[in-house]
Amino acid sequence: MKKLCLLLTVLLISSAVFAQSYNGKGDKKINFGYEFYGYGNGVSATFDYGISDLFSVGLGGAYYFSNDDNNYFFFARTAIHLGELFDFNQRFDIYPGVDIGYLQRNDIGFGGYLGFRFFFTEKIGIFAEFGNTGKAGLSFTF
Repeated sequence: MKKLCLLLTVLLISSAVFAQSYNGKGDKKINFGYEFYGYGNGVSATFDYGISDLFSVGLGGAYYFSNDDNNYFFFARTAIHLGELFDFNQRFDIYPGVDIGYLQRNDIGFGGYLGFRFFFTEKIGIFAEFGNTGKAGLSFTF
């Protein structure tokens, strides 16, 4: 049992050594999170694709539920990844961005955000984004 625990610990630490929060062009991330804003809370999912060392584009969706109204939001987004630019730890990234999309009430939604991402292993991390709404959850690389 001790050998198994030691082996699992070594594997976890070695995978964390190679973890990177943003890999540049061709990077693919999926985020699943809990979202909160002034009119209710919700769940969201986003997909981001790296188009260069600094920029990513993506798509997302959110479903907000409250006592008065349930709404959904489908959007496109883009971000600038500052981790490499400012020589942060490779497992950590800061990324300001914007999103624009369609709200259920026939409205156009537009907003900015500041995001943070930290990877524990090569494939699994956490994220938080703050702007028009706030969200936090899990991030996966594939």
